[in-house]
Amino acid sequence: MSTKVIESLSIATLVGIVLRWAVSFHPYSGANKPPMFGDYEAQRHWQEITLNLPVHAWYTNSSDNDLLYWGLDYPPLTAYHSYLNGLLASYLNPDFVALFTSRGYEGYDHKLFMRYTVLFVDLLVFIPAAFFYARTSKTVYRHRVASKIDFLALMTYPGLILIDHGHFQYNNASLGFFVTAVGALATKRDCMGAIFFSCALNYKQMELYHALPFFFYLLGRCTKENSFAEAVVKLCSIGGSVVLVFLVVWSPYLRTLESLTQVVKRVFPVGRGLFEDKVASVWCSLSVVVKLREILDNSQMALLCLVTTAILCLPSCINLFRHVTFTHFKYSLVNVSLIFFLFSFHVHEKSILLVAVPACMLFSSEPFMVCWFLSVTVFSMVPLLDKDGLFLPSLSLCVLWVLVYEVAASHCKSLNLKSVIADGRTGVDAALRRWGTALVCVSALCCAVLVLAFKCIHPPSRYPDLFAVLIALASCAHFCFFAVYFHFRQFSLQTNKKHAEKKR
Repeated sequence: MSTKVIESLSIATLVGIVLRWAVSFHPYSGANKPPMFGDYEAQRHWQEITLNLPVHAWYTNSSDNDLLYWGLDYPPLTAYHSYLNGLLASYLNPDFVALFTSRGYEGYDHKLFMRYTVLFVDLLVFIPAAFFYARTSKTVYRHRVASKIDFLALMTYPGLILIDHGHFQYNNASLGFFVTAVGALATKRDCMGAIFFSCALNYKQMELYHALPFFFYLLGRCTKENSFAEAVVKLCSIGGSVVLVFLVVWSPYLRTLESLTQVVKRVFPVGRGLFEDKVASVWCSLSVVVKLREILDNSQMALLCLVTTAILCLPSCINLFRHVTFTHFKYSLVNVSLIFFLFSFHVHEKSILLVAVPACMLFSSEPFMVCWFLSVTVFSMVPLLDKDGLFLPSLSLCVLWVLVYEVAASHCKSLNLKSVIADGRTGVDAALRRWGTALVCVSALCCAVLVLAFKCIHPPSRYPDLFAVLIALASCAHFCFFAVYFHFRQFSLQTNKKHAEKKR
C-alpha cells in the first residue's frame, strides 16, 4: 500500500468498496439456522411486515405480526427504509416478502439482493458522509492530509464492514447520518448538523450514545453568540429543526397516545434485560462475580444504569460546554459513547461500533491509540463473528487494518503532521513512546491467546461460555483503560493550549 492511498479519496473509497464486496461472500447471521435464523432474517422480515401491513400495525402484536418473531424494535425511519426495500424486493420477486410464507427465505437471488441493499446504503449514505466529513473537517487541521487519513480509517475500519456486510445490518445508514452531522458542525452549519443527527437518532435509538455531546456542543455554540437575542434565535432554529424532523418521522404514530406508547415500548425494551450474550460492558463483567439479575429486577437495573451513565458522562459534557471547540467535541463523542457502552442498559456487542466510528475521526491525531482501540473493538466481537462464520475475514481485515496504520503513521511522520490538538503535548506522549509498544505487545499477546483458546480448546461442560466470557472481560478492561485515556486527552486540550501560549 503506497502513500497514494493515503492522499487519494477515490483510491481509499475503492479499497473500502472492494473490502465490503469481499466480505459479503461469507456467511451471515443465522444462515441455515431455523427457526429464528438471525439478523439477516430480521431485516427481511421487517420488509415483509412493512410492505404487507398498514403503518399503524407495524409495531403492534397481532395474528399478522408476531412480535416474538423479530418484531420491529427500531425507530420509524428504519421501518420506512425496510418498506422501501420491501417494495423493491416485491418487484423483483414477490416470494421474497410474501406474508408468512417468506419466513426463512434464503434463496441465492435473495441473498444477492440483500447484500446489494447494504452496499447501496454505503454508496448512497455512508461513503458520501465520510467524503463530506473529510472535506469539511480539513479546516480544523494544519495539514489537509489529516482529514484524508480520517477518511481512510472510516473506509477500512474492519468492525463496521464485518457487521454490515458479513453479519448483516444497516449500521451504515445511522452512522452515515451521524458522520454527516459531525461534518456539518465542523463548518458551523449547526441546523444542518442537528437535522442529520435527528435522522440518525430516528433510524437507530442507539444514537443516544452521541446525543449528549451534540446537545452540549450546540448549546455551547449558542452561548458564544454576540448577543442574547442572537443566542435565542440560534437556539430556536436548532430546536425547531430537531422538532420538525421528529414530527415528520413520527407523524403516523402521533394520532393516538396508545399508538405512540406502543412504538416507544418497542424502541426501548426494558423487559429484555441488562445485556445480551457476553458483552464487554462493566455490568456483564461484574455479573461474573455478582449476579446482578438475581439482586435487582429490570426496572431497578435500568434506573441504576441511567444514573451511573449520566453521572459518568457529565465530566466530558461539562468540559465540552466550557470549551466549545470541534476538537473537544470529537473527543467527547468518543468518551460519552464509550461510557454508554460500558454502563448503559441493554447493550449489544455490536454497539461498540458507536464508539469506533467517532474514534476513526481521531485517527490522524491519535494513530497509535486509535489503531489499538479499534483493533480491540473487533476482538471484543470475536465470539459473535465466529458464530456467523466470519472468523477468517475478521482476521484478514485486522491484518490489513494494522497495515493501514503503519502506512498512515509513517506518512504522518514524514510530513511532520500535527493537528491543532498537538500543541503543548503533555508527558503522556513521552510515556507512550517509552511504554506504548510494550503495552500493545502485551495486549496483543493476551488477545491472541484468548482467541486461540476460544478456537482450539473445548471449554468445560460446566462452563460452556468460558472463553467468550474471558474475551468479554479482557475487552472490558481494555475499554476502561481507553475511557480513562481519552478523557485525559480531552481534559488536557485546554491545558495544552495555555501551555502553548505561555511558550510563545
